[in-house]
Amino acid sequence: MNDCIFCRIVQGTVPSAKIYEDDAVLAFMDIGPIIKGHALVIPKVHYATLTDVPPDLAARLIAVVQRVAAAQQTALQADGVNIHQSNGACAGQVVPHVHFHVIPRFTNDGHRWNWAATKYEAPAEMTALAQRLRAALIP
Repeated sequence: MNDCIFCRIVQGTVPSAKIYEDDAVLAFMDIGPIIKGHALVIPKVHYATLTDVPPDLAARLIAVVQRVAAAQQTALQADGVNIHQSNGACAGQVVPHVHFHVIPRFTNDGHRWNWAATKYEAPAEMTALAQRLRAALIP
């Protein structure tokens, strides 16, 4: 897709600071890092969301995410790592090409997630939603 920035990075028409590449997966530095060392892991073939990615390729993506996280902990002495992945604009996906953010974290890095947990009205509500999800799981 010529209008996709990540596809253009894969094609080499947009520069990137690559940290890993194989025949199906590319990892490169995010140009707008949450924490310095923030990387992105993408499939080279365009898929808009995670649910579009074939399972074998999804497994390869996760394997590279693991390797990048380990490299951040070793090379940057990160104390931890956040893995973030969004699907759809309402979930915060800005580039409609599936990607994983691999973000090194340090004890005093100052970053905080804006996570406001809610509650179910009753345990029955959670149980009913779990049943709906079980029924919809793709075999």
